[in-house]
Amino acid sequence: MSKTDRTIDRRKALKQIAVGGAVIATIKPGDTLAGTHRHVHVASPASAAAPPWTPSFFNSHQNETVAILAELIIPATDTPGARAAKVNEFIDLMLGHEEAAAKREFIRGLEWIDRKSRELYGVNFKDSSSEQQNALLVTLASEKKTAPEDQPGVEFFNSIKGYTISGYYTSEIGLIKELGYTGNSYLAEFSGCTHPEHQK
Repeated sequence: MSKTDRTIDRRKALKQIAVGGAVIATIKPGDTLAGTHRHVHVASPASAAAPPWTPSFFNSHQNETVAILAELIIPATDTPGARAAKVNEFIDLMLGHEEAAAKREFIRGLEWIDRKSRELYGVNFKDSSSEQQNALLVTLASEKKTAPEDQPGVEFFNSIKGYTISGYYTSEIGLIKELGYTGNSYLAEFSGCTHPEHQK
């Protein structure tokens, strides 16, 4: 299987997780897209352009690390990836409202992945090559093959993967372009199963 095939398979798997109820089940009747996904930005007139976004929870180094990690989890294929969907902004927003313990745990995870990258490659995670970054994440994703001392990295990877899936599949890119969500609708009539063997 080629690298491209593996990327597409991973996207399909993450998409199924999102459709399976982790995200879409949270959409209630009457919800708007903006209400469903708080980090979607409403277009503003050119004359009143908003200032560039800056993180409120992460520092610039942490933010770029999160953006790279999210893009590795959901990379661009025939639709844009996590970076284009501004998943890092979503995670920054969500963590800003988390309990103090959850905030500390996430930051410890970012510090761990930088430390592991320096140990393996001599540079922080964001400064390593894409091949090195991917290799490190593959190790963390293969839980049964991960060394006990790397367990904090596995836990962090699972945490950021969850945030990334939630952020991507509630963004305009993930929800509309990827999943094809068209808003709440109803059936005027439900005729039931049409299989002949079930018609009694």
